[in-house]
Amino acid sequence: MRAIWTGSIAFGLVNVPVKLYSATENHDVRMHQVHKKDGGRIRNQHHCEECGKTVEYDDIDKAFDDGEHRVVLTSEDFEALPAEDNDDIDVLQFVPSDEIDPIMLEKAYFLEPTSKTPKAYLLLRKTLEDTERTAIVKLTLRTRTRLAVLRVCGKVLMIQTLRWADEIRDVDFKGVNSKAKISDKELEMSEKLVESYSEDFTPEEFSDDYQVELRKLIDAKIESGESLDIEKTFDEEDSEEDTGGDVIDLMEALRKSVDSSRSAKKGTPGKKSNAKKTSSKKSSAKPKKSTAKKSAPKKRTG
Repeated sequence: MRAIWTGSIAFGLVNVPVKLYSATENHDVRMHQVHKKDGGRIRNQHHCEECGKTVEYDDIDKAFDDGEHRVVLTSEDFEALPAEDNDDIDVLQFVPSDEIDPIMLEKAYFLEPTSKTPKAYLLLRKTLEDTERTAIVKLTLRTRTRLAVLRVCGKVLMIQTLRWADEIRDVDFKGVNSKAKISDKELEMSEKLVESYSEDFTPEEFSDDYQVELRKLIDAKIESGESLDIEKTFDEEDSEEDTGGDVIDLMEALRKSVDSSRSAKKGTPGKKSNAKKTSSKKSSAKPKKSTAKKSAPKKRTG
């Protein structure tokens, strides 16, 4: 398993050096198109609608088309964009874990401590567990700024990227507003049915039957001689092997961060009352989507 990103978790003056690894992998059998007649590999080519010629990859640009206007963007245009390139996972907020709506979660990554003394990593993990909080963070992956959650998974810290709030569709299905009357007997029977299926979730008990049978079919064809002798190629992603610096004095960094935060609130007129209001809002029960939705749009401009 190779690291795809190396950097640090940063909050206040605390720095936690980590490496990022994909937490999941795809086991689907990879297929490609071939010529039915002779088994030759089918390759896609890019043809220009204007001149009809085949275009090489290096001669292809991207364009935005809204039906009336077509705007061509070159590689130089994209390079000029203010894409962030830093090695920090910046902590923006610590929120109650149950306020993260699962519909917003995307790809998961494991974080490995790279410091020679991983005390800061262990402290952050323990703090998140004890406070039942999840960190809302911002990081840059492949020049793209992403919003994500940093949470505990067993003994490791993990990152899960988030969809932005405006990517979640608003729906209004007529059926959900129905006033159909549900009797007590119907509800009782439905609950008994649920109870009869109730047990602890063990993901290892389940498998992708389609992929299993497809693999058996392929193996059977190989054993019977129904295969072509072709060269197999596998693409591997390169990764950097840089390591972050160690945390020199964790307690001092924590103390200074807390003192700095407190003094900032006390020294700014009108800030103290606002901070209290914000604190009281966070401690009160709210719908699950509220915090995530407020955080996401705020970073789209970054």
